Amino acid sequence: MNSTPVTFPPGFLWGAATAAYQIEGAAREGGRGDSIWDVFSRVPGAVADGHNGDVACDHYHRAAQDIALMQDLNLAAYRFSVSWARCMPDGVTPNPEGIAFYADLVDRLLAAGITPWITLYHWDLPQALEDKGGWAARETAERFAEFAAIMHEALGDRVRFWTTLNEPWVSAFLGYAAGLHAPGRKDPSAALAAVHHLLLGHGLAVRELRSRDAAATVGITLNLTVADPADPDRELDRDAARRADGQSNRLFLDPLFRGEYPADVLADVAHLGMADVVRPGDLELISAPLDVLGVNYYHGSAFTSEPGLDPDPSSPMVAADGVHTVFRGLPVTGMGWEVQPDGLRRLLVRLQREYTGPAGIPIYITENGAAYDDEPDAEGFVNDEDRRSFFEQHLRALHAAITEGVDVRGYFAWSLLDNFEWAFGYHQRFGLVRVEYDTQRRIPKASGLWYARVAASNALPG
Repeated sequence: MNSTPVTFPPGFLWGAATAAYQIEGAAREGGRGDSIWDVFSRVPGAVADGHNGDVACDHYHRAAQDIALMQDLNLAAYRFSVSWARCMPDGVTPNPEGIAFYADLVDRLLAAGITPWITLYHWDLPQALEDKGGWAARETAERFAEFAAIMHEALGDRVRFWTTLNEPWVSAFLGYAAGLHAPGRKDPSAALAAVHHLLLGHGLAVRELRSRDAAATVGITLNLTVADPADPDRELDRDAARRADGQSNRLFLDPLFRGEYPADVLADVAHLGMADVVRPGDLELISAPLDVLGVNYYHGSAFTSEPGLDPDPSSPMVAADGVHTVFRGLPVTGMGWEVQPDGLRRLLVRLQREYTGPAGIPIYITENGAAYDDEPDAEGFVNDEDRRSFFEQHLRALHAAITEGVDVRGYFAWSLLDNFEWAFGYHQRFGLVRVEYDTQRRIPKASGLWYARVAASNALPG
């Protein structure tokens, strides 16, 4: 590994990220209603070993302890999501007790010198709205804008950074096409409608936030990848990579930055009716200027038209005949994801060249991390050299992108805590901090202690 010390630009923001359903617990406290994840996790076989987020990391009752951990790790910012089902249990009616939880959390963070970075939607749609069609229905986008307005009314005097959506690709394709995430539907047409209504909800929420605070920093977080042809000299493989890039990246980037859906993707999915849900004026709303772009990066993929081993079955496409992912012989994480740090550099350079640079929009890495099979010692400490190495390799790739002129201003490790990892339950651990779920004991891992030193020094050691 490259051992040259590197220093990040002055003011570079170091943080960690979580999501409400993954850590909060208290699923039936404080007036909280069911989200789609509460309902989905009760479906037999939907989540590993029948796990759910009813307790998770009990953050709802342990927020003060977790903020003290953030201070110990020298975090300058904390990216977290607010639960729509806690704040508006039916998706429409505000719940003062639920909103008060987040108001108190924000106050505690600010008192600790930690910047709150709010994500309005991290996949926990109120079940009451799913019962009315969910993200496949246009009404949900309108309700989301109302939710954004309510949260800004409660927190906008203290919160500067607002992210509308986390990974709309996951919400739409894993939730509505593959059935692997809540709400567990398998309807490609509904998935494409969800893509549009999620982006429309983003645009409507941006309008609401800007109308209340022109100085707010507003963005969206996308999970983006690098889609390579398995054989660059083979035309069918190049087309497979084009289609994967279209649905994973450009289907979201193009409407946000260019006010249009990519023509080739629309042609690929023309038989699924996506064009029918787009109304005049929608794309103008979706392409409202952003202040920041959040990028979540875990790995890239190679694509071929030849059937083969798919290392990531949780990455479906619609209209995907003849598109298959293949291993390239790289090291893999506990999730089976290939470790590809240079993919992050390549992705950032592309984003700057094609999207954010011309618009003058800075980038923040809002998630990056890895799950491994942690082995605690007798005291519960995890010497996770593999995770530490993953972070270092990706931070070096990020620094290389900055030296190439990419405007990246911060990095959030995923995740602060081991947590409920969606369909994998509690088997996959991403945390800087180990959570012993039976006692809720928190123990910083070796990677967390290393990250604390990096955040304090704003540099990678040699």
